[in-house]
Amino acid sequence: MGDMKLIVAGASGRMGLSLIKAIHQSEGVSVVGALEREGAPAIGQDAGELAGLGKIGVVITSDAKAAMAQADGIIDFTIPGATVQLAKLSAEAGIVHVIGTTGCSSNDEDALQHAASNAVIVKSGNMSLGVNLLSILVEQAAKALDGSVFDIEIVEMHHKYKIDAPSGTALMLGEAAATGRDIDLASNSVRSRDGHTGPREAGTIGFSTLRGGSVVGDHTVVFAGEGERIELSHIAQDRMNFAFGAVKAALWAKDKKPGYYSMRDVLGFGN
Repeated sequence: MGDMKLIVAGASGRMGLSLIKAIHQSEGVSVVGALEREGAPAIGQDAGELAGLGKIGVVITSDAKAAMAQADGIIDFTIPGATVQLAKLSAEAGIVHVIGTTGCSSNDEDALQHAASNAVIVKSGNMSLGVNLLSILVEQAAKALDGSVFDIEIVEMHHKYKIDAPSGTALMLGEAAATGRDIDLASNSVRSRDGHTGPREAGTIGFSTLRGGSVVGDHTVVFAGEGERIELSHIAQDRMNFAFGAVKAALWAKDKKPGYYSMRDVLGFGN
């Protein structure tokens, strides 16, 4: 069997360039396509040259359907609208779709679930091994620590160009905490505090968002009790961690049946 042929969506962005490098450095995969939005400055350029690898013979295009005709899978860290459209095309082509896009709405998620009836979709708020291990620890801690005693706060920081908040990883950790507490995150989360807020409502999960500089991604889950505090943290120092995780997900998904999977499934931690 030959290499798994992969397309990189958002190929000229920070994450796209990291993905091209990660695929180039990994065994069993190769870059056969690179996508950008129509009219993007990178259209027509060699993807390898942009990533600092030299020419690899893959020209960046906006024609997703043509690219998918020669591919086994696509790795997509773009924006929700683009991801939904790519998922529809992935389903039509019957290829693997690895999604690291964050900020998806409930309608977006419904569309992705629908596409997964014909495509193998792996979606995660974070593709790194460390963060997924952290989410398991958060779930266990939330289950073990009494919600009437220990308050949960999630603090995240990213670079100044990130466009969604809280981060997909923060929300993933929030879901893990909510699962551990057997509560619904949406109705028990506090996204902002300002002015005279009154006492903290017991049982809620708070989120704090920081943006600035070139921070790749810092996440801390705080369990604050009376007279003690437990903090579980992950610090991402290089986007390549996410890129290699996404490549691992693509290889794992290659022979799977159509369905909607998570990084926990890829790492063997699925329920």
